[in-house]
Amino acid sequence: MTTFITICDTCKREGWAETGADVTDGAALAELIESVAAEQVQTRRVSCLMGCTHGCNIAIQAEGKLAYTLGKFEATLDAAEAIVEYAALHQASETGQIPYRTWPAGVKGHFITRHPPLPSLKPSNSDA
Repeated sequence: MTTFITICDTCKREGWAETGADVTDGAALAELIESVAAEQVQTRRVSCLMGCTHGCNIAIQAEGKLAYTLGKFEATLDAAEAIVEYAALHQASETGQIPYRTWPAGVKGHFITRHPPLPSLKPSNSDA
């Protein structure tokens, strides 16, 4: 299953307005993640993951697997590399669960939520 890194490109870390930056912290992180991810995993940008107090936020998702929301990242190459490395481990996992001992150091302490996979919906007899 293909794993996606969903990146909030509107995230602004505390004090962003005072920096005078033209680009949000989330957009800067998205650019770094996209450059690192290349052909390893898929990326997509969204405007607002509603985790404003935890910015910068990303989600790791794949059909039929556990999904994770991570936050409190800075727009750095180290963060982007750790996020992509974790997403690649997620993609290689059958369930999306990754043993803690194999997590990249750069994602430890950044997990906000874990979501179970959606249940498979089997068509009812009336749908046939």
